Amino acid sequence: MNQINNFLGFRAFFLLLILPFFATGQTAESNSQTEVKYPQFKFQGLFQARYLSGFTDGIDAVTGLHHADDKAVENTFDIKRMRLGVTAKLGERFDVVMLANLADFKSDPKGKVLENAFARYTFNKNIGFLVGQFRPAFGIEELNPADILKSFDYSNQYTEFGNNGWTSFQIGASMFGSFNLGKLPVTYAVSAVNGNGKDQVSDKDNGKQYSSRFGFELDKKHNINFGINSGIGEVYNRKVFAVGIDLTADFKLADKLMLQTQLEAKQGTNHFLYYNLDPKARTSNLSEYQMRGAYFLPNLRYEIKYQKLTAIEFSCRYEYFDRNVKMDSNAKQTYTPMTGLEFGKGYTGRIEMGMQFDNYKRNIPNSTAYDNNLFIIQFQGRFF
Repeated sequence: MNQINNFLGFRAFFLLLILPFFATGQTAESNSQTEVKYPQFKFQGLFQARYLSGFTDGIDAVTGLHHADDKAVENTFDIKRMRLGVTAKLGERFDVVMLANLADFKSDPKGKVLENAFARYTFNKNIGFLVGQFRPAFGIEELNPADILKSFDYSNQYTEFGNNGWTSFQIGASMFGSFNLGKLPVTYAVSAVNGNGKDQVSDKDNGKQYSSRFGFELDKKHNINFGINSGIGEVYNRKVFAVGIDLTADFKLADKLMLQTQLEAKQGTNHFLYYNLDPKARTSNLSEYQMRGAYFLPNLRYEIKYQKLTAIEFSCRYEYFDRNVKMDSNAKQTYTPMTGLEFGKGYTGRIEMGMQFDNYKRNIPNSTAYDNNLFIIQFQGRFF
């Protein structure tokens, strides 16, 4: 009897899912004179190349690994991203998205290369669903692609929270949309993911990670947005969590001069670190292993619009991050001053130059936890 009830329940759920597709099909048929032909394809791409030069002896420029024997590659050219993507619009509300980073072939491509691979159906502005491999909404950085970041790359906390399954590319499903709370516009996203990164055959265990984000548009004129992020889950039958808040605000200082600001803070269980430690070197309490981070990113933008040059930008991100704040604290502070030149619309062409200063509470020889000063020149070209 339970099996029959489960089967009937599944049929009812399935019918609810497919009803909107039938409705869409009937509308298109009744308006055949103005029918839009599908599929429609949109292609996009991104190229990012860098020159890196270290100002600290014995530190690899790309990895930041310290070499006590001074056998480090301290300056190098590097292709950071060579992305190709396509969005196939299969209907008015239905599309499939694919994004691959071909630069990942320069090393072992296992678990790399394919980034976005998902199907998305939007019923209306209030509710939509996507299934596949995508970036769950869990902060400011997850909402922005790498080609429009106001710094060279994502923050340290974005990388570590990605290792723990909350950010970066994950496999799962998400519901998203927007609504008004009185006169206050609100966006939301609720996600359920495996939590062990991209391009995986299956989940590493039976546990899943559930996260949510609510964004509140407090002032449209000054782009003042406040976000709340939270997540709970289970990894190898142990509870994990993550929380975060973020804030953006833009201020027009003059006719062509604008100050854009971002502030973000997060904390959560670092189960990625815990399960990569030797069992003899860790405690039995996973909750004692937590990561904590925050960053502030002001960006001064002057829209010059002189011939091909669109704008000049100056930014300096300050970040504090500790990947094991309770058990073995070794906080990392990073300063990233940068100047950038934008060519064309929407960072079609971009040249950035600046420094990255990493300072640890204590240096650990022959590891990546070692003070490092790095000079960076980065070139970007994109089409969309």
